[in-house]
Order: sequence, then C-alpha cells, then structure tokens
Amino acid sequence: MFFHITLERNMQLHPRHFGPHLRDKLVAKLMKDVEGTCSGRHGFVVAITSVEDIGKGLIREGTGFVTFPVKYQCVVFRPFKGEILEAVVTMVNKMGFFAEAGPVQIFVSNHLIPDDMEFQSEDVSNYTTSDGSVKIQKDSEVRLKIIGTRVDATEIFSIGTIKDDFLGVINDPGAAS
Repeated sequence: MFFHITLERNMQLHPRHFGPHLRDKLVAKLMKDVEGTCSGRHGFVVAITSVEDIGKGLIREGTGFVTFPVKYQCVVFRPFKGEILEAVVTMVNKMGFFAEAGPVQIFVSNHLIPDDMEFQSEDVSNYTTSDGSVKIQKDSEVRLKIIGTRVDATEIFSIGTIKDDFLGVINDPGAAS
C-alpha cells in the first residue's frame, strides 16, 4: 500500500556547495540519497514530493561540512498481510516462484499454488494446469495475496499465495506464441 508521510533527515553538505543554489543542492542530494531506499519502519521510498523545511546548518568541527536538518514529504510503499497485489514473475523453480511488485520481491511456495497446477521443467520452467490452459512462467503477470511479511532494517520480504478466489495469472506472455 502507498502512503504519503513526512520524514526528517540530517543532510551533510560540503562547503563548495555553499552559495545562491544551496537549497537546490540540498534537495538534489536528498533525492539522490533517499529515493529508492528501504527503511523497515516506513517501507520503500518511491518519491519525494516536497521539502517542507530546511533548518539552520551546524558546522562540523575539523571537516568544514555542515549538517542541515531537512523535513520532507514522500510517497512510500509498504506491503501488508492480506493485501492483494499484481506482480510479474521473475523466476520459477520446483519450490515455487518469485515475483516482483515494484520494489518488493514476493515468494509463492508450491504449497500455495492451486493443486491442479504442476511444475514442468521443459525448456522454460513453469507451473501448468493439467489441461494446459493456464501457465505460470517467467514474465507472467499474476494477482496474488500477501500472507506474510518480514521486515529487516533495509529490506522487506514477503510470502504470497495464489490459492484463493480471483487470484492467479492475469497475463501470460507464452499464450501469444
């Protein structure tokens, strides 16, 4: 799920960046350092939407660097248990498959795949129904349900299932060929 939240961060800036474009340099450094990162507490930072406040800088003795407290608003993505996501399959093996929904990697175990689907290790590894009508392979789009998440300091791991109503393959790239 996406959230719009306010965060704070202390930014260090080298003295060579001081001048009329100080604010622009701070905002550019903030975007470079923060966007695309993951904090276990808030989730993945997708984008910074605005900078609310840049506090007074504090000179660090001996280095000349200045530390500025910066308050900013950003959009974060954090998956929750029970959430339904659409994801792209990145890898299929006999244990299950991995899929990505934006920055989140989700593992779906073979026990959480419908019973009528079996693993096939042909030229392209996949899970196929007995009649061959539905196939899960690399680059397939699937709708899945998050059944568990584990949060580390810099990463979020998720477990999903497609063994429920209205879940499963949305788009199969192999069907076109």
